[in-house]
Amino acid sequence: MLMTQLTQRPPLDASDPRRTRTPREPSFFFNGHAPRRRMLVAAVSALFGFALTVVWSAEFVDRTIGDNVADALLGHHAKDTPIAGVLAGLAFAVATGVAGTFTACNVAVFSALAPLTGGPSSPLRRLTAALQPLSRLAAGAVTVSALYGALVALVGAGMPQFDESAPGSGLSGRLIQAMVVYGLIGLAMLVLGLSSLGVVKDPLARLSRRFPGAPMLFMGALIGAFLIGRPFPLFRQLFRDAAESGNPLYGATAFVLQTLGNLVVVAVLFLLVTVVLGDRLHRWLTARPSRASALMAAAFIAAGVFMIMYWDLRILARRDLIWYPMAPWAH
Repeated sequence: MLMTQLTQRPPLDASDPRRTRTPREPSFFFNGHAPRRRMLVAAVSALFGFALTVVWSAEFVDRTIGDNVADALLGHHAKDTPIAGVLAGLAFAVATGVAGTFTACNVAVFSALAPLTGGPSSPLRRLTAALQPLSRLAAGAVTVSALYGALVALVGAGMPQFDESAPGSGLSGRLIQAMVVYGLIGLAMLVLGLSSLGVVKDPLARLSRRFPGAPMLFMGALIGAFLIGRPFPLFRQLFRDAAESGNPLYGATAFVLQTLGNLVVVAVLFLLVTVVLGDRLHRWLTARPSRASALMAAAFIAAGVFMIMYWDLRILARRDLIWYPMAPWAH
């Protein structure tokens, strides 16, 4: 009798935290399995994003990597050679898109691929399974970049990004535009990261139930929006060429090609990792589903913190308006 009383437990009340361990319903960005140490995941990810802003050298990435890659692809000095004609402009767009893959703008691209981790056990099936969401990601990015490219060609020199004047100790129109755009993208990344942990409700949950492809289209739209704020010198050269052309079709095509150039290297690397390590990664994630939530959240939170701190706080520090810690080589 005593043993029966010890082994029988009263039913859990609906308000009992043991019954309501999962704080949110499963959705695209939250699989219903929150990590036990959610705040630790969030804190470590945010710290990583912040540390990246401290050590990131825009000059090294933009000039040493970006300029050299563009020069090698084009066969001449990209910055010193005017864009002569439509075909030259399209080639310039592809080359500078690839060259800009690892600029500070594209840190969030890696987090955008986080929801695609894991998958079927067969390499061919993993590859096939990854292609559909990647195509949706590209579709969202292409749509936004095409619309913005056409707008640039129509509005022309009246846009803030056209401004090439030295900002001095203040903020030029294009820098303010970059701060606003990347700040909003970073905020969106933070919300998605917290929703991946189950801390806040997934803002796309209702939409993704009706349209399963919507989340990847949204992530692609965020990537396409990089062009709206991008101050990368080689992109500004393309921007001016599109604005001066007055041709919306050319502007849209050039901007689409640069966005695809941004995506192609990351997509190829991701597909290689998916094929080579996908089976091990899939087993590791399915052994404890909360690992997928932690991985996705870490990618989004780190990228979101980086975008906000780098493009807002560090820009202010570079203009001597505030103090911000930076490594000696990052100045």
